[in-house]
Amino acid sequence: MPLPPLSVLDRASVRHGQDPAAALRDTVRFAVDVEQLGYRRFWVAEHHGVPGIAGAAPTVLAAAVGAATSTIRVGTGGVMLPNHRPLVVAEQFGTLESLHPGRVDMGLGRSVGFTGAVRTALGADKTDAGRFGDDVRDLLGYFDGDHRVRGLPAEGLRPPPLFVLATGSGAGLAAELGAALVIAPLGDVDRLADHIRHYRETFRPSAQWPAPHVIVSTAAAVADSREQARELLLPEAWAMVRSRIDGVFPPLLPPGRVPTPGERERRYLDDALRGQIHGTESDVARGLTELVDHTGADELLITMSTHDRADMLDSYSRLADLT
Repeated sequence: MPLPPLSVLDRASVRHGQDPAAALRDTVRFAVDVEQLGYRRFWVAEHHGVPGIAGAAPTVLAAAVGAATSTIRVGTGGVMLPNHRPLVVAEQFGTLESLHPGRVDMGLGRSVGFTGAVRTALGADKTDAGRFGDDVRDLLGYFDGDHRVRGLPAEGLRPPPLFVLATGSGAGLAAELGAALVIAPLGDVDRLADHIRHYRETFRPSAQWPAPHVIVSTAAAVADSREQARELLLPEAWAMVRSRIDGVFPPLLPPGRVPTPGERERRYLDDALRGQIHGTESDVARGLTELVDHTGADELLITMSTHDRADMLDSYSRLADLT
């Protein structure tokens, strides 16, 4: 059974010794390479106050990616709506759709800032995630002209396809909104399959999505051996370990500079790597096929990042050859 279409999420990771501006330029160049490899979408993400991630303004970065490419779909995975006013987000996506008509994806999430200081700076609170569904409806209303304030240039445009980034019960909200679902295994593929099944069973067709559409997000690394492929995953996994211990996600280290983990770090590292697919082409093809068979995914969103951009591109090139 062939793999479904593949897409890419790039968080604009900062490498050790690199400044964030260079990381952003790397992301735009990488999008050009990914387009040539035949991937369906190239998405960017939203993170605030994170030393190891330069992607803080996804719609701005998506505009730069759109300008540098010509055929690949460009979007966000995602804009965290509780951090913003729906009017502003509608204006931003209206601008993107005006600049790159028919090529923009509107991926939205309900997460708020990782720390209290970030949430305060954003003027957001953990409870703001509870109004996510209403905020999405408000946002779409600016495209329809349903508000007293006109959401130009969104008003009158067909909204970009809506994707909801969900974990757990969020799949039900995606079904209620008639949106595509973007979801990650998070170490438990059986629970993931249950959430997807519930999404499909309760999906309400919309003008944007007449039928359910599921994108499963996963890290996947391809190299000459399983050991080399695991090394590709190690820099980001180690940064995740440090974020759990220190509260800060740092720039990515080269695999050879990742220190030998202690007992606590080893547990966190194992957690970070669990479920990530890596190995030779045949290993990864088998792992992705099993994931698709288990979840019924219509599409796969690959999230792998590593210290060396050349190694990262090589892995994505090998992965594209599997489809």
